[in-house]
Amino acid sequence: MRKTDLLPRTVRPALPIFILLGTLRLAGAQGTNPASASTNSVPIRPKDPWETTAALGITLTRGNSKTFLGTLTLDSKRKWDGNEVLLGAAAGYGEDHDVKNTEFANGYGQYNRLFSDRFYAGLRLSANYDGIAGLQYRIEVSPLAGYYLVKQTNTTFKVEAGPSAVFEKHLGENEKTYAGLRLGERFEHKLSATTKIWESVDYVPRVDEWTHKYIITSEAGIDSAINKHWSLRLVLQDIYDSNPTPGRLRNDMRLIAGTAYKF
Repeated sequence: MRKTDLLPRTVRPALPIFILLGTLRLAGAQGTNPASASTNSVPIRPKDPWETTAALGITLTRGNSKTFLGTLTLDSKRKWDGNEVLLGAAAGYGEDHDVKNTEFANGYGQYNRLFSDRFYAGLRLSANYDGIAGLQYRIEVSPLAGYYLVKQTNTTFKVEAGPSAVFEKHLGENEKTYAGLRLGERFEHKLSATTKIWESVDYVPRVDEWTHKYIITSEAGIDSAINKHWSLRLVLQDIYDSNPTPGRLRNDMRLIAGTAYKF
């Protein structure tokens, strides 16, 4: 496979997320009223209501080994008047002696409406592609209810639950559509003014085959700031598919080290 053929295949499953990201950011920009300034002063640029972070990881070896691994992650969020929008996308490609060993793309978009300081309801859309695992696409649409068990300045811990419609296609198989149940949680904690840790787990079983068919997606990471914009981070990701593509393993794990830039 030529590298020039990679981008359309890997990014295609996450296109709904990228479109959602652009639409929401445009809507947010149009809804922002810049602060007025007098004719004798320099206009003050309003703070961007979106908090966006881009992370890049690259591993390259030459000599006795010849490998390449590159990953790119984008995360964006906005909170206003009892509303929350969370967006994210990631992609990666790797080779070992010119043989492809990593090829994935995923993305998500989530909207939450808070009815109190801790309780909220919302909708989540996610899309995944993994060429090595034989997953051509998996799309999940999940209405949800959530609750912040802990909501403090430096620590948050929330749980979510709701039904899920899953559309997926594995290599050499027909598309499957089924109803699932999504259970999720996320924990974040600031160790200091410059360092934070987080972890999250999503469990989506098929409701009529919950012991046979389920997906568990988990992540844990640490981020330490170098200055106002740049930081170093280490992220561990794991995806467990109880019923993978024939000939593939159930578990896929990634350990990604890199740098991040906060806009």
